[in-house]
Amino acid sequence: MTIAQPDVTVIIGAYEAMPYLVECLASVEAQTIDPTRIEVIAVDDGSTDGTGEYLEEFAARAPMPVTVIRQENSGGPSGPRNVGLGKAAGRYVFFLDADDRLGPEALRRMVAMADEHGTDVVLGKVEGVNRSAPKSMWGQTVGRTDVFSSNIKFTLSAQKLFRRELLDRHGMRFDESLFTGEDALFTMEAYLRADGVSVVADHTCYYLVGREDGKHVTKSGSYTLRFDSARALMNLIADMLPAGPKRDVLMVRPFLVTLLPQFGPKYATDSEEIRRHKFELAKPLMEAYWNEDVARRLRVHERLRLHLVAAERPDLLLDVVKFVKAKKQAPALMEKKGRRLYLVYPHFRNREAGIPDSVYLADAREARVFPGYREDPLDSFVQRAVRKARRILPSRDIRAAA
Repeated sequence: MTIAQPDVTVIIGAYEAMPYLVECLASVEAQTIDPTRIEVIAVDDGSTDGTGEYLEEFAARAPMPVTVIRQENSGGPSGPRNVGLGKAAGRYVFFLDADDRLGPEALRRMVAMADEHGTDVVLGKVEGVNRSAPKSMWGQTVGRTDVFSSNIKFTLSAQKLFRRELLDRHGMRFDESLFTGEDALFTMEAYLRADGVSVVADHTCYYLVGREDGKHVTKSGSYTLRFDSARALMNLIADMLPAGPKRDVLMVRPFLVTLLPQFGPKYATDSEEIRRHKFELAKPLMEAYWNEDVARRLRVHERLRLHLVAAERPDLLLDVVKFVKAKKQAPALMEKKGRRLYLVYPHFRNREAGIPDSVYLADAREARVFPGYREDPLDSFVQRAVRKARRILPSRDIRAAA
């Protein structure tokens, strides 16, 4: 008798996941997709709290085939995910964290979306439970998009539906040398190699659960791990895209989400030694990838801080960090009859500081909230034209890259 290929393999990496694992597995069992169309591969990564035993109990009674693998602790999520991926038989794979849960109908809707539109990655709407979740990409359900013309670059977690053939064709696996940001690397590569990405925004597919014991939080470790993560993602983007606007669009993500927080409020309380070390770690990244096209896509206080990091001005940066930490509103200075608006953060037009005015110049999105600002109609027209061109022009064929 021939066993039909499952539509989706749910891969669960679990470590010390009780009691959250109970609801996680219940959400899998409650899926409305036919159980014969699912397989579950669960990897217990050396738990000592009964996680492995509960997985085996579930496997014995579940309506779908469940494989439980028990191994010594690997130190991170990459190892268990790779083990599960190596054994997956489904047309698609979905990575489910053991302390989170699926929304009702999640798998049925995501598989149907991928099948209908022929896309390689599907994002299902995420909601946070006792923790925050990404929001900017759930404006509307989209059958087919890409990483350049949407906000999906701001959700690089692994909890998505991936076409397994895509992953196998490119030998894609999670980088086990990274202890944070490994999912960002994997997902960004999938976005870039994918023949289209779908977004299910009208139905909650995934609940990101905040644990009271805090174990859901990405391993904090040393700040140096964040620089490792930023470096890996920047290098991946640079390897897959030539220098130019498309690369710069994606570079915004590691600069904004991974690098900038190292020069946020915590920087004000860092020791001088740590501050110096952060500048040392940032220097090669700023030299390689920071440019005006990336800078202009950021808000003024973000751009200003990273400009000072690039200029190696820790003396000036501390004043800006303290200003931002105090949550003060920078005064607005309007010129050119209200068509040019500067936000007066520390060191604005200070001759000794020598920071260009352009660093403090707010773009239309940031300036519109200030009464009296007049958006230049020519600028607005050009911006709309550029956005339209990006949607229409074909992307460079990354999918064929090795």
